[in-house]
Amino acid sequence: RLMPIFQVTNEDGVAVVTMDLPGEPVNKLNAAAKAEFTQVFAALAADSNVKAVVFLSGKPGTFIAGADIEEFTQVKSREEAEVLSRDGQAMLDDIAHLSKPVVAAIHGVCLGGGLEFALACHYRVGSSDDKTQLGLPEVQLGLLPGAGGCQRLPRLIGLRAALDMILAGKSVRARKAYRLGLVDELVPQSILRRTALAAAHRLSRDSVVKRAKRGTGFMGLLLDRNPLGRRLVYSQAGKSVRSKTGGHYPAPLAALDCVRVGLEKGMAAGLVAEHREFGRLAVTDVSRKLVQIFFGTTALKKDDGVPRGTGTALEIRRMGVVGSGFMGAGIAGTAVSRAQVEVRLKDTDLGRVAIGLKAARGPLDKGLTRRRLTKYDYARQVALLSGTTDMTGFGRSELVVEAVFEDLEVKRQVLAEFEEVLPGGSVYATNTSTIPIERIADGAAHPERVIGMHFFSPVEKMPLLEVIPGKETNADTIVTAVHFGRRMGKTVIVVRDHPGFWVNRILSPYMNEAGYLLKEGTPIEAIDRTMTRYGFPVGPIALLDEVGIDVAQKASGVMYQAFGERLRPAPVIDALVGDGRLGRKSGRGLYRYEKGKKKGPDQSVYRLLGVQRREEVSPETIEERLLYAMLNEAAMAVGEGVVRSPRDGDIGAIFGIGFPPFRGGPLRVIDTLSAARVVDVLQSLAAMYGPRFTPCDALVEQAKANRKFYPD
Repeated sequence: RLMPIFQVTNEDGVAVVTMDLPGEPVNKLNAAAKAEFTQVFAALAADSNVKAVVFLSGKPGTFIAGADIEEFTQVKSREEAEVLSRDGQAMLDDIAHLSKPVVAAIHGVCLGGGLEFALACHYRVGSSDDKTQLGLPEVQLGLLPGAGGCQRLPRLIGLRAALDMILAGKSVRARKAYRLGLVDELVPQSILRRTALAAAHRLSRDSVVKRAKRGTGFMGLLLDRNPLGRRLVYSQAGKSVRSKTGGHYPAPLAALDCVRVGLEKGMAAGLVAEHREFGRLAVTDVSRKLVQIFFGTTALKKDDGVPRGTGTALEIRRMGVVGSGFMGAGIAGTAVSRAQVEVRLKDTDLGRVAIGLKAARGPLDKGLTRRRLTKYDYARQVALLSGTTDMTGFGRSELVVEAVFEDLEVKRQVLAEFEEVLPGGSVYATNTSTIPIERIADGAAHPERVIGMHFFSPVEKMPLLEVIPGKETNADTIVTAVHFGRRMGKTVIVVRDHPGFWVNRILSPYMNEAGYLLKEGTPIEAIDRTMTRYGFPVGPIALLDEVGIDVAQKASGVMYQAFGERLRPAPVIDALVGDGRLGRKSGRGLYRYEKGKKKGPDQSVYRLLGVQRREEVSPETIEERLLYAMLNEAAMAVGEGVVRSPRDGDIGAIFGIGFPPFRGGPLRVIDTLSAARVVDVLQSLAAMYGPRFTPCDALVEQAKANRKFYPD
């Protein structure tokens, strides 16, 4: 390295240590940083001219982003992983036990090993900027905080608050961090350095660190500081984790045990438990799969969907949304709250516009209620939203997103109207979920500026965005859509313009097969329970009710028209719609609803469908039929080039339909099982249930060649 990682200046007896990892956009605790840090702190400990230390970052939006995950992937054994954890613990112990006070000045992202570093410091000053986020997300990689985080965080902010962060991998913004006691002072970034220096001088003079008492009170005394109360907290936390993870993710329970050992048997015992459990988790298949997803999503953040340098993104400051229904309002609200752009909402009458604007304000209302937004920020962002029934205001929009009913002629009509008023160079996006972009853009004056931006419902929560270029869409339009999707906080994949695109393409046979099972009398709860046990967040029947059975009817018709008999809709959808069962939104579906809350399965469905409820269907049969229908379709779609890489396909499935992350995605599942085994199972299913299970040519060829989607 030409430049040191840590630069030290002495300011009136306070050593100011600035970390700036050369050649990297963020600070990471890699091997080089750890080695240099150890030398720097040894020198500071021995320097009698240094009375205190302030640690800060030289990166503009990051304190320390965490450990270097790329180095972690080189670990081959449990023993190597244990050493990694022990070394991290020892390094941070050096900070904690330094005889001179150490102050962390935190601005920007402070996650994982970065927060563990800050916890080892004696005092923390945080910037009040929204960029400042603190958290221990290790469980999201199948790991646990292995450098003392399971020990120091509960001691600092209390057991319940610490478990809330550790077991779910949650991060908190600066204001909440201050309320929890995670940071001792909260100041504007402009005076962060000065405040940290003042704190260091004060701590070097005072023998007792004075902190504001937060997060205590009666419940703290009853639960956090009482052995019997803590036992209750451990028990409830364990039940909650097992309920949410279904036993598929070992890391949260291991972290809970490390916290328990540390608080009940002492910090030394807790640190031993921590590095042992870190070593065990590091070599599990679950962790490996989750780390692969992490790298995939990280790579997508730098992928514009076109060869580098071939497209330039248009700066989006003003955006139009056509259609103020659930999707349109969700897109508008997310664009305002996340991308901070002006949004003009259009619909056919003012009543609908008003309802849409109210729904679009939902994320902002929630932010104000939860104190993530100040009253000033709330008022400023609400002012970015407006609505109309005509074309006024759209002549200044750089981007318009159409979110009207899934009907080809309606979508073409809306496009024609907007092409007359949009300024040159503006991008027109359609939120279609199944209709090819080429068909929508057919006859457009500027098809090169028409693109698909397929958001998922609910827009505020669902992390995926499919960007679908048409045959004539140019590179600038693609890059603009990708960049703006990221500004809205989405993970973006660029997919080929085929019916159903990627997510709905692989979801269609899965949902269709659930319909066939239902028509055979398979219990609703058995279908859903089987797939949630496999790892999906909800089963296919519950998902059908959430999406809307009428929406599924329309989508299945488009897919049947495109792919023929293989995707002929199961003979249940029409009967349900004909009976007025549209799902949750109508209060009637395959489940019962009372005041909007889902109750149990509606047993009258079997009578409506003219079938007898069967109890003898095995979970293995249900899982096999549903899963292999999806695996076959995924392999077929990859063979047709619907996604650009297996990485995009698996991330799309995980973020778009909730495919179990610990399994890595449908394409990784095929690799794990082997293409040959998948072909064999599909052939058996085809013999029993018909040609819709016939293995696709791409999968058969892959099995013959003994090839994988992800070469080792």
